[in-house]
This record gives sequence, structure tokens and C-alpha cells, in this order.
Amino acid sequence: MHIRSFRIPAIAIIIALVLAVSMAPLAKSQVQASPSYIPIGVSSTGNTSTAWFHEPYSRQAMACQTVSTGGTLSSIHCVAGKLP
Repeated sequence: MHIRSFRIPAIAIIIALVLAVSMAPLAKSQVQASPSYIPIGVSSTGNTSTAWFHEPYSRQAMACQTVSTGGTLSSIHCVAGKLP
């Protein structure tokens, strides 16, 4: 086989690769913006339970209280605040 017979397919492959790379979306890093809470304690009394969480980077604490009636969860209430 001659070198000329490989020239046209090689050029077609190169053009296809250049088009594929130019049409591919650029990779962009994503910033993890959501807080990462660490559980620090739980307690329960009767039909209510409370869990405390801490997010060290933003110095926030969060407490969530659940209330169950008749063995099913009826409500969840969370409160967050910044630590001094």
C-alpha cells in the first residue's frame, strides 16, 4: 500500500477529533456550598426526639426535633444558629 492511500483517512480522523474536542463541554469544578453538619448528640423524651448537629467551618449549630403520634412521624422542626 502507498502512503497516499492513508492520507485521506488520516486527515478525516484528525478533522473528526478536532470537531469532537471543540464540541465537547468544558469541565468545570463545582464548589461544595452546602454545609456539612456533624451529629453531636441525641435525646428523646416520650414521643419527641431531638438531634444536635455542628458545622465547624461556619460555626453553626442546628437542633432538629421530631414528634411522633401513634407510631408515625407527625412533624420535624429544625432551628439553626451561629455559635459565638
